[in-house]
Amino acid sequence: MSDQQDVNLEVVHSAAGQIEAHIIKGKLESEGIPVLLQYESEIFGLTVDGMGQVRILVPESRAEEARAVIARGQE
Repeated sequence: MSDQQDVNLEVVHSAAGQIEAHIIKGKLESEGIPVLLQYESEIFGLTVDGMGQVRILVPESRAEEARAVIARGQE
């Protein structure tokens, strides 16, 4: 995504930690959807009151598609 300029990003999911975030990132990228992960503070891999959450961002134009891919993975 670093090659693209002036791209508006949208949060499509908040993962409970890095492991979940990287699994979702891999699924999205395998569908050709560029992904950026935005990290909160993480302590020993635990999520407490939102700390440790990882926001998954994609270009606005691909947000609905990304949500559909994530939903398929949660069925």
